[in-house]
Amino acid sequence: MNLMYRSTRNAENRVTASQAVLKGLAEDGGLYVPEQLPKLDVPVEALAGMSYHETAYTVMKQFLTDYTEEELKYCIRCAYDSKFDTEEIVPVKKADGAFYLELFHGATIAFKDMALSILPYLMTTAARKNHETNEIVILTATSGDTGKAALAGFADVPGTRIIVFYPKDGVSAVQEKQMVTQKGKNTCVIGIRGNFDDAQTGVKKLFSDKELARELNGAGFCFSSANSINIGRLVPQIVYYVYAYGRLLKSGELKPGDTMNVVVPTGNFGNILAAFYAKNMGLPIGKLICASNENKVLFDFFRTDVYDRNREFILTTSPSMDILISSNLERLIYRMAGDDAQKNAALMKELSETGKYTVTDEMKASMQDFAGGFATRKQTAEEISRVYKKTGYVLDTHTAVASYVYHTYFAEEFGDIPTVIASTASPYKFARSVMEAIDEKYSGMDDFELIDELNRISGVKVPKAIEEIRNAPVLHDKVIDREQMEASVKEFLGIE
Repeated sequence: MNLMYRSTRNAENRVTASQAVLKGLAEDGGLYVPEQLPKLDVPVEALAGMSYHETAYTVMKQFLTDYTEEELKYCIRCAYDSKFDTEEIVPVKKADGAFYLELFHGATIAFKDMALSILPYLMTTAARKNHETNEIVILTATSGDTGKAALAGFADVPGTRIIVFYPKDGVSAVQEKQMVTQKGKNTCVIGIRGNFDDAQTGVKKLFSDKELARELNGAGFCFSSANSINIGRLVPQIVYYVYAYGRLLKSGELKPGDTMNVVVPTGNFGNILAAFYAKNMGLPIGKLICASNENKVLFDFFRTDVYDRNREFILTTSPSMDILISSNLERLIYRMAGDDAQKNAALMKELSETGKYTVTDEMKASMQDFAGGFATRKQTAEEISRVYKKTGYVLDTHTAVASYVYHTYFAEEFGDIPTVIASTASPYKFARSVMEAIDEKYSGMDDFELIDELNRISGVKVPKAIEEIRNAPVLHDKVIDREQMEASVKEFLGIE
């Protein structure tokens, strides 16, 4: 029996899994969610003996029910291959009393690779299943990591083009270099004068423009998304929490049925929502701890029940979390509203018009699984230094936010419960911030000198993704105002 998906803003908008993957965003502006969350169909003790590929199939077959076994296993096999620098795909490293789930061993050394390595295969398979003849145009806004991972995944994939918008002054030097040096005849990277929310709002506006959709269709194109608003991004992220539980079972850190807690550095809420879905599938997760940086819109929401983006946008050393509009939170709000699309749509309308909304006491009562904390830029740097000096283990800036939040707010309360911290990026991706946190003497070095020094002090090999961009030429240098996004899309697609 097929699991169907509905829009969070219109209960009548009902599609199959492959249609949801293909569309990315619902026509009404809502996000696609499964009509019910499926359950794991294996006992948790069986997870200890599963490889990453086997775990992926076990989880994803429950959500992507109109993909055949052959199709889904093909997508998984093609995604999780030699692009990853370890056969484990996702190692779990124990340090300083916690378990760091290393999600950065893929082609672009960030957790986005976990989903964006498979999304092109899921999407092209979905296009064939649904007899889509138009060329698929992947339209994506990025706060730093999604962009490069999506570009790497879709570069030169037949039947697709990809356009990535990023905040020109809101990503790290390495993140920007990774994007603007991207090869591929079907790729386009454009800097926006503004922040990530400006880019994301602009992309959503393009998706909801019905006249533009008609124009694109007439020219042989259709939009889809590689952002975490696409259910094809979210489902693969559930896998690694299930896999982490299996690794802790195998190592003896957990016994079958024991609870583990999860800490996730998050801005757009997708990565922690995946852990919430894993918990609802039957994985024994206790608390879902949401770690924020100084933008802390999510921390304030869980503390006050008011989501309020009306605040100063702060550029931090953890730029992938520099977000004030957490798109994936809508999927949680929809569920907390009793899967009431009308109630959710009203809250999202309020957010659009006033920049904030308040959840009811009843909705608040159903969010008890979540807890939160935040770290300032200074505290993030201090955590990198503390963990390195104590253990020799080097954290990137985003993982350091999560580590600080766990050790400061929750370690005393939950210290006897194994806690998994989602380690979302390689420290090499944010080498300047990491090295300056470890010792101020590194502040005078250029970015690649810092990378070589990080290699020396950590003993961790410089990733291929970094070596590839050392001397790579810039291939994308366009920078625009956000009002020019539609014109830039049309120009790339050759539409007058």
